[in-house]
Amino acid sequence: MTPTIIKLDQVTYNASNRCFEALVKVQTGPVSRTYPCAIEAPLTMPFEKAAEALRLQALRCATQSGSMYSQMRHSAPVRAGRIDTGRTRFDARRWLAQLGFVTLNKAA
Repeated sequence: MTPTIIKLDQVTYNASNRCFEALVKVQTGPVSRTYPCAIEAPLTMPFEKAAEALRLQALRCATQSGSMYSQMRHSAPVRAGRIDTGRTRFDARRWLAQLGFVTLNKAA
């Protein structure tokens, strides 16, 4: 049986909704899925209890179908970079100069 690894990321407290929110990554084997989770709780709740509730919510989402998630496969081949299409490269300094944010040096 493959172990399930759970990691919390970007845990914040949303005061307008009175809830803890986080992106919870659930990794099983070569596939990892990130679920957006939120639990209603007061700001005074200990972080350990909020983290455990967020983990449980992510596990429930992982076992149910139809939950929203983003997925990353770790065994996928890595691409080596962009293919040269023959077009000129985008020059950010020139574009900013056209907008009036930067002045270009004639020597450069």
